[in-house]
Amino acid sequence: MFPERLVVQPWVAYREYRNKKKGVLLKSGEDWKHNRLVLNREVLALNMIDHFLPLLNDVDEDFVKRIYNQIEKGGRGKWTTDLSNELFRFALESVCNVLYGERLGLLQDNVDPEAQKFIDSVSKMFQSTSLMLYIPPEILRRINAKTWRNHIEAWDVIFTQADKCIQNIYRDLRLNRKNTAEYTGILSSLLLQAKLPVEDIKASVTELMAGGVDTTSMTLQWTLYELARFPEVQNKLRAEIIAAREANQGDLSKMLKSVPLVKASIKETLRLHPVAVSLQRYTRQDTVIQNYFIPSGSLVQVGLYAMGRDPQIFARPEKYIPERWLNKENNHFKGLGFGFGPRQCIGRRVAELEMVLFLINILQHFKIEVNRLVDVQTTFDLILVPKKPIQLTLRPLN
Repeated sequence: MFPERLVVQPWVAYREYRNKKKGVLLKSGEDWKHNRLVLNREVLALNMIDHFLPLLNDVDEDFVKRIYNQIEKGGRGKWTTDLSNELFRFALESVCNVLYGERLGLLQDNVDPEAQKFIDSVSKMFQSTSLMLYIPPEILRRINAKTWRNHIEAWDVIFTQADKCIQNIYRDLRLNRKNTAEYTGILSSLLLQAKLPVEDIKASVTELMAGGVDTTSMTLQWTLYELARFPEVQNKLRAEIIAAREANQGDLSKMLKSVPLVKASIKETLRLHPVAVSLQRYTRQDTVIQNYFIPSGSLVQVGLYAMGRDPQIFARPEKYIPERWLNKENNHFKGLGFGFGPRQCIGRRVAELEMVLFLINILQHFKIEVNRLVDVQTTFDLILVPKKPIQLTLRPLN
């Protein structure tokens, strides 16, 4: 009834230190279930896709323009770069537009100082979280360590941004500036419904933002890398996108139903390069599996990275083959990139739509190449990331 997974302890420590509410990521028990059911209808339901679509596509179109501008500046007909920072800014701009209904202007060359402060705070929050996975936050708090201070300062800025967005929404409603019939983001919709206390809404929306930046930006980076390594797969995806565009006369909502291979490519990326190292659940009763006794309250983990590369589970696991997810073979309980069951990633719908739309827009305009066909090693930094920067080249198709 109330499944629990391993919590991000540094995030809990901040909330307890500042006496702030926890969101659905960190809640448990009846409180979690009540909040989760309300948020499921607003964030995870399939009928919300058409609401998210224009907000995400606006950012995609601006990112395409930014790439063309960089190509023009370079004067070589292509753009070769490590896209990690660009994709981080793209993901943050996208998720904030869906959550808060506001553009931060992160895809411009000259970013507003307040927006830059927000970007830096999100980065600082991830960096400090990673360090505190190995040393209990309580110890760092007692000695007033720099890592702890950075963590507190970063979250303070992030929560202040959420406060500003809430104030802006209430101000616009009071002055009749906001058309309540128009969808203007998850935060606005939740506030208008008033099914949860404002502090609970703010906590969950802030966690959605924090959890939806590095995860999507890194998955997109790995996807572009694999498509550059396997140009034949890239060509198949591009052909599917072009066919879907022509068949649906460019209607993005209809196109999304006609690109199964593009969607499968995201699953294939998450198989080879899962964002999380493992998937966890605590047992709620004594369990016996193949003569192993697992006591109630044990933390049980599935090693996603190892599972995705196991030839007994996936044929030719070293190959990037999106078609494996479209075959009739049994894929039950194999695509676990977003978790499973009632505690699966609540931002899954937004993340999947964001990444599929990104690929649709990018592959219609650019060919992706990699300079050296080497297998990039992975390292752990809160999530799984490339050990060395990946230099990719984007070249206009026309």
